[in-house]
Amino acid sequence: MKNKLYGVIMFGQKKSDKDMADAKQPDTGEYKKSWSRVFIMIGLALGMLLASLDQTVVGTSLPTIVGELGGMSLFAWLFTGYMLAEVLSIPVAGKMSDRYGRKPVFLAGMGLFIGGSILAGMSNSMDMLIICRFIQGLGGGAIMPVSMATVADLYAPTERGKIQGMLGAIFAIAMVVGPFLGGFIIDNADWRWVFYVNIPVGVLAILVTSLKFPKMVSDTSKRIDFPGMVTLASTLVPALLVMTWGGSTYAWDSIEVIGLTVLSIISLVAFVLIERRAADPILPLHLFREPIFTLGSMGLLIFSVGLFGVIAFLPMFLQAVIGMSATSSGETLIPLMVGVMITMLASGFLLKRTGYKIWLIIGPPLSAFGLFMLSTLHAGSPQSDAVLYLIITGMGLGAVMSNYIVAAQNVVSKKEMGVVTSSMTLFRAIGGTIGVTVLGAIVNSRMVAELGNNLPAGAIATLPTTDVNSIGGLLMSPLASSIPTPVLEAIRLSLSNSITYMFLIGAGIVIFGLLTSVFIRNVSLKTADEYHERVVPQKESAQSNPGQDGIVPEIMLVQEPAGK
Repeated sequence: MKNKLYGVIMFGQKKSDKDMADAKQPDTGEYKKSWSRVFIMIGLALGMLLASLDQTVVGTSLPTIVGELGGMSLFAWLFTGYMLAEVLSIPVAGKMSDRYGRKPVFLAGMGLFIGGSILAGMSNSMDMLIICRFIQGLGGGAIMPVSMATVADLYAPTERGKIQGMLGAIFAIAMVVGPFLGGFIIDNADWRWVFYVNIPVGVLAILVTSLKFPKMVSDTSKRIDFPGMVTLASTLVPALLVMTWGGSTYAWDSIEVIGLTVLSIISLVAFVLIERRAADPILPLHLFREPIFTLGSMGLLIFSVGLFGVIAFLPMFLQAVIGMSATSSGETLIPLMVGVMITMLASGFLLKRTGYKIWLIIGPPLSAFGLFMLSTLHAGSPQSDAVLYLIITGMGLGAVMSNYIVAAQNVVSKKEMGVVTSSMTLFRAIGGTIGVTVLGAIVNSRMVAELGNNLPAGAIATLPTTDVNSIGGLLMSPLASSIPTPVLEAIRLSLSNSITYMFLIGAGIVIFGLLTSVFIRNVSLKTADEYHERVVPQKESAQSNPGQDGIVPEIMLVQEPAGK
């Protein structure tokens, strides 16, 4: 017979010294020994290193890759394809890890990511590279949320901030090394090594996590929510395609855009109806009744829209406008992650004392100010200015990204940790996808206006394209030397003004994240006993209904022995 938990109200019992000592040293089960947890964290860190390293290594090298493979019009799809796959993978991975354990889902994600990296390095066309990036995205969508949920399995909220800060430092280190490594590879070797560099890190991560990983026993008797998965995918994919194609590939009033919009809306309605009745929903709708989860998800989405679109176009600005090499542009991106590391580590180690809300309040204004200052850069700006502004932007990012999730994890039950973490990661990924596509459309629209203002009358008609990515590729190609200097400088000025305008728009979006932070209530972090549900405190009822002789009643969870 399975063990059962009963709530027992205990009155008038004074705790002995031994009881007090036992309470201070809660049992953490199989992973009580620190070395076991350390070994597991090494595997998680390697996985996160893999996923984050790929994004930054590829970022600084994409202009060169696109220049060799051609298909400049498909440039944005190298980001969109990855993010689209992430969006599809994240909620499924989180839910499956709650059902079947973190280890198989994590290893499956690692396998997909390494396989996609190998195929990406073998690509001979933009179409093939986009497909491979999609495969990588499926793997990356499993690695990140499952890693964060595993941290929540191993550490109570009072300890988790420090560990999340350390993982954030790993992420920041990868983001620091990645751009430089990507630029170095492009300047000194074949671009295919940008993808092959993932293989040794991934293999090592698989070896480590195959040996040690938290074991979970979950209820798998309920049916898998396949209808929910299908309707969620048919909601997200058309919506993201509308944002990608609308106003560029197809007109906003075209049959393609309207049809995809209608499909997304119908699927959303079906998804909500299905999730309300599902025995084990892929995204439990009751989570949205918790304001911290809802506001935190909104904050992550807003922040990602404003910031990730800017980051996607920053390497092009540094190379095509400022005139840096791929390696130098990678070096200039290092300060962004230095800023992330500063506040992520600081908040992680201080979270137990300060709580999470102060960091959620500090973050949005910091990043917004940094982006605003980036919008003042131009072709003659010194590199030191870019460095300072990127540090400020990164500090704002580091203050909020993990703390939104920590705040939500603190108020939900342990059994839903995977789906909560993956759901919030999903909103972050959706925000990043929206940012790249929508801000990219804004840049392209601005580019047409800038070219009309800066080029001589009729000269714009002689350009092969007005697309920002194509113009950036033209400025970095040998063909730029054949363009008359006045025309070349006018094109460079137009590109500069267009991208810095996007920086300004990003700053305006990010500051709205402050609204969600203000309304998130500050809840004390759970202790290990509270998190593992060994003791359920009833402070309010205890204070209002004291027991005999003023002794406060305490509700404890008592486990019935097996076999009774």
